[in-house]
Amino acid sequence: MINFSNANFVKSASLKDERPKEPCLPEVLIVGRSNVGKSSLINALCNKKNMAFTSSKPGHTKLLNYFNIDNTFYLVDAPGYGYAKTGIDLDRVFGDMMNDYLENNDRLKAILFLLDSRRELNEDDLELIEYLQDKGYIFLLITTKMDKLNQKDTAALNKRLAESGLLAPEQIVRTSSLNKTNINSLCKLIEKIVFDK
Repeated sequence: MINFSNANFVKSASLKDERPKEPCLPEVLIVGRSNVGKSSLINALCNKKNMAFTSSKPGHTKLLNYFNIDNTFYLVDAPGYGYAKTGIDLDRVFGDMMNDYLENNDRLKAILFLLDSRRELNEDDLELIEYLQDKGYIFLLITTKMDKLNQKDTAALNKRLAESGLLAPEQIVRTSSLNKTNINSLCKLIEKIVFDK
């Protein structure tokens, strides 16, 4: 049983070779658009208010952030994509860094792909999902901010996801970091993946 509350930030890195050497642990990667709620989800999973900091500036995180979860696995927070500030092509930086991270990474057990439940899957999302499928990665689609949806919005989200045909129902977890909706369920899924159960 993984104690997700026993968690701490270890380091930030731009290259796979710079990741924590000891202990050598499996990794679970979190990806998603800027402002999707990655930091809030990490804090909810670990039951800590400020372990991962939420930035008021989209695209602010530019490195891979490693969190040691109960000395069992690293939760790796990737930069948000889909945001480019004038003069800086963050999408290119994200792409180069993520290619380095994803290629031949035998520590990577699964990817949590976050989607704001109020948003449609856009071209960037679809491209990334197809890439992950082509590479054969285990991944879950985590819809965030479910507390902001009413019954009609929730039905529309379910319809959109079903019609996309991209994912099986068991690959989708609907969450709210604010209300802790399905956070425990997600912890159990991650545990199952990490331990290959």
